[in-house]
Amino acid sequence: MTLTGKRALVTGASRGIGAAIAKALAAAGADVAITYEKSAEQAAGVVEAIEAEGRRSIAIQADSANTSAVQESVQKTVDALGGLDILVNNAGILRMGDVKDISIEDIDATLNVNVRAPIVAAKAAIPHLGQGGRIISIGSYFADRVPASMLGVYAGSKSALVAFTQGLARELGPRGITANLVQPGSINTDMNPVEGPFASTLKSLTATGDYGKGEDIAQAVVFLASANASYVTGATLTVDGGANA
Repeated sequence: MTLTGKRALVTGASRGIGAAIAKALAAAGADVAITYEKSAEQAAGVVEAIEAEGRRSIAIQADSANTSAVQESVQKTVDALGGLDILVNNAGILRMGDVKDISIEDIDATLNVNVRAPIVAAKAAIPHLGQGGRIISIGSYFADRVPASMLGVYAGSKSALVAFTQGLARELGPRGITANLVQPGSINTDMNPVEGPFASTLKSLTATGDYGKGEDIAQAVVFLASANASYVTGATLTVDGGANA
């Protein structure tokens, strides 16, 4: 699944799933730009790992809740790498609470980062994408199954990406550009650690009885970014250890 000569942008990639995706794309041959909000040191480490693969990289400070920052990150990627072939909408936040309790601020933040940012990034990226271009968004298996009431707003934001991805696939298909969605299950990250307070419950939902790794999601993204997935578009690939089986 070679990506030699491809140029990618992965949002929210200073750590966790995003960092794993960025490194995997580089290992497959792509030059990779990443965005980060606050973790400059961790972002620099990801850039160093990408460059160790012999690929070009840049870390761009960008708050995904800021529309201008999202748009500018696409242009900075194009300027630094000479173009754009792959956009991975990975940045996301988790704000939990029952609808009667969750604050308006948390609702706005969730929708701005999890829904608006992928749309804005795609809008900015589309003029730069050519034949074989890819837009891959990272959702959540909670879009299909909501095991707790306090996840309703978050799950709603992730389910919006299903319809958005399908619409993109229809829009971009005639240009030879694909749009797909990867829905991770319980992945061991800072946001959802394998030893965290919800770990035992989340493990019990899976068929495997365990968490996944960032690399599990990263390899799904590499496949969708490659020529091997040229006939896959508008699809949702759920990587959740059988939690939704």
